[in-house]
Amino acid sequence: MARKTERAPLVLTEEQRQKLASLAGSRTASKREVERAGILLRYAEGIPILRISDALGVSRPTIYKCIDKALAAGIAVGLSDTYHCPKAPEIGDDAKSWVVGLACTKPKDHGLAAELWTLSQLAKFIGGEAEKAGFPRLAKANKTTVWRILDEHDIKPHRIRYYLERRDPDFDSKMREVLMTYQEVSLQNTMPTKTITADAAELALTVITVSVDEKPGIQAIATVAPDLPPVAGRYAQTGRDYEYVRHGTLSILAALDLHDGHIFAEVEERHRSCEFIQLLKRLDEHYPADATIRVVLDNHSSHISKETMAYLATRPGRFVYVHTPKHGSWLNLIEMAFSKMARSFLRHIRVTSKQELKERILKGIAEFNDQPVVFKWKKFNLDLV
Repeated sequence: MARKTERAPLVLTEEQRQKLASLAGSRTASKREVERAGILLRYAEGIPILRISDALGVSRPTIYKCIDKALAAGIAVGLSDTYHCPKAPEIGDDAKSWVVGLACTKPKDHGLAAELWTLSQLAKFIGGEAEKAGFPRLAKANKTTVWRILDEHDIKPHRIRYYLERRDPDFDSKMREVLMTYQEVSLQNTMPTKTITADAAELALTVITVSVDEKPGIQAIATVAPDLPPVAGRYAQTGRDYEYVRHGTLSILAALDLHDGHIFAEVEERHRSCEFIQLLKRLDEHYPADATIRVVLDNHSSHISKETMAYLATRPGRFVYVHTPKHGSWLNLIEMAFSKMARSFLRHIRVTSKQELKERILKGIAEFNDQPVVFKWKKFNLDLV
């Protein structure tokens, strides 16, 4: 008969019992936690230590240590390891700060070719510089040690997170003007025709807003071998030879009608003033002669060139510019249409010539216009601007 322990009994609440039972039967928790949960459950039920050891295959000293911690500080402590440090750390805080400081620089700042650190390269550089910096222990530090130091400070020097810098001193005022334009368009589009006022009706008839921009550098890429179609039960995806041939690039000059979603597009090899003027002429021909065409666009040179200004002078009052801020192209709704193109008919496109690419692009835009989508700006919190 197993001898009864002289330790105090472990009293569990129903909630604690359920938690331990769940943990003891878990398939995702660590083995150590599962074993300790089983120890505490059996001990709370009055099962002798020897039988617990036989049932779980755990030594009695391990069981005693787990029970003593739970009796002294609760089951949460009994399930966890007590932190212990048998000796003072060899890598002090000053050495860690030096490593973090190096990680926050670029390799090229130290005469190396790379732009960003890798853990292996950083560890190698630290090993070579540690003696001179007064941290001899770091001379033997491997990349795992370096990773642990950086992880403590949440530093990941091998990664890049992009941000958008403000380069326009009038960014806020220009953004406000663009958002107010979108707000007016939204009111025009949602206002019932039977209830609109005379002023609103006049605005709807005389002001038409379009969003204009260019999408340059669309590559005309050809395959050197035919694509292989998927085969049921054998090949789940299309097969494509990794080699390709470049035939040049094309640019899309597009205008998006913010009222009905129609896209006007010119596909050209270049996007100079003459191509932009051609797009303006298409807009001029399409809309009623007595309407004002309000154009949301950026400050590209072709939009404000002498040639463009000369054309606009021949059509006084016909076009009104609303400029997005510098480095603020994300405010232009035409970018949503370009994104839709990139995710649909331009995705993985392969052609035999630039002419075929042009035809495919115009065909894709025609398909968009068959089922137009009115892109909307949904957030108009102008107080933040």
